[in-house]
Amino acid sequence: MAEEKPVRRGEPVPFRMAGPGGVVELPSTIAGIRSRLPEDERVQFDLEVRATGAGDLPAVLARWAMHIPTELDDAEEALVLRLKDGDFSGLTFSDDGDDSWRSTG
Repeated sequence: MAEEKPVRRGEPVPFRMAGPGGVVELPSTIAGIRSRLPEDERVQFDLEVRATGAGDLPAVLARWAMHIPTELDDAEEALVLRLKDGDFSGLTFSDDGDDSWRSTG
């Protein structure tokens, strides 16, 4: 008996994450995310994915994808350390007083 292959409707769209160093693409499939996670996190990933309902699975996969080490990690860590030291130079903040985007008409 021949082994069945999974039916695919197209290539999965990767997760795209923006950080201080640019944009990085991460896998969006269970197998892709698992393969790129640090080994010590894979068992917990497996347990959580298996226990997650279909409606919650996209959010769980996105959260786990953020655990994947990327080339942007060093820049992000440097930014966090700088902010923790109180250096906010070069940062801009949105105008919290403008809530026109919340208007329904």
